[in-house]
Amino acid sequence: MAIQAVPGTRSRPTSAAKAVVFASLLLTVVTLPAAGLQETECGDRASLHVLVTDESGALALPGATVVLRWTDVVLRPIRDPAAADGRFSLCIPRDASGATLWAEFGDDSSEEAVVTFEPGTTREVQLRVLFGTVQPGRIVGRVLDGATEDPVATAAVSVVGRPQEAQSDRQGRFALSGVPAGEHSIEVRRIGYASLRYPVTVIRGLTTELEIGLVPSPVEMEPLVATATRPRRLEIKGFYERKYFGELLSGGTFFTVEDIDRRRPLRISHMLADAPGIRLRCPGSGRRGCWVESSRAAAGFTPGGCELKGYLDGSPISVRDLDTIVLPVEVAGIEVYQGAGELPPEFGGYDARCGAVVIWTK
Repeated sequence: MAIQAVPGTRSRPTSAAKAVVFASLLLTVVTLPAAGLQETECGDRASLHVLVTDESGALALPGATVVLRWTDVVLRPIRDPAAADGRFSLCIPRDASGATLWAEFGDDSSEEAVVTFEPGTTREVQLRVLFGTVQPGRIVGRVLDGATEDPVATAAVSVVGRPQEAQSDRQGRFALSGVPAGEHSIEVRRIGYASLRYPVTVIRGLTTELEIGLVPSPVEMEPLVATATRPRRLEIKGFYERKYFGELLSGGTFFTVEDIDRRRPLRISHMLADAPGIRLRCPGSGRRGCWVESSRAAAGFTPGGCELKGYLDGSPISVRDLDTIVLPVEVAGIEVYQGAGELPPEFGGYDARCGAVVIWTK
């Protein structure tokens, strides 16, 4: 049965799920060729077929990125390209019964689709990428108990005056896509809690992130809301997903633009040296020509440290050149990985066995 993409919520595990992360990661997600996938190839598991098209639904978009986040199991999100015919297929883990997915093509994306799975069945989803010169904004966040800070599930979140409504998942997470830029009022309702209305500013092409603390009805205290915005470009590049799971699993160090503004380093190498296990090398005067290296030994290198691989906006670059071609004020995000064990697949390779430094500009 085919379903159309509709706005939904995205979910990620909270720190409370840390104890079960490693066991859950043992679940296998098999990505299969987009064409010719038969139900029997997934056995008694559910299968998913995705077709990515333009807004009209008539033109397939080859190479579009399909993003899938699980709503009921602790697994890394999937972020893989569609095939040449715009199709993407995979077998669903046995313990998974739901997911949120969307498609991205350049700086544009589709609306989100919420999908449920049943063993032995096939779900077909068409994701239509919305192109246009006017980009709406997006609101994402978490709903927590203001007293205990526990996630609040099934809270209804909406923008006042608009029909779209999202429901928080088991981790308290929600997402509202396609919100027009401007001043809005967000409303949150949940039985057992005082309802909340809070003003929020949505910026065109950016994501506004909220952390909402609902107050149980008998308790007299003010609701708590923390607001932040983050670049849409870093979302598309997967920076925030890698940051979330990297911090959850102790895999990598991440610096946002707020961290860089707070530190105010003179050079990028000075900021990178703040990462644990990273040391600064400054031959000669110590004020020019500096670079960073991992303090860990790697196979084939002299014990005591080896040079990290560098990336600038996804393209390989010598880590020794970073100080000369990019300034701290130009940087939106930094990822630092020590050794191959911490590296995401997109930054791996034989020449990255000492780790990698990934720089994203504004």
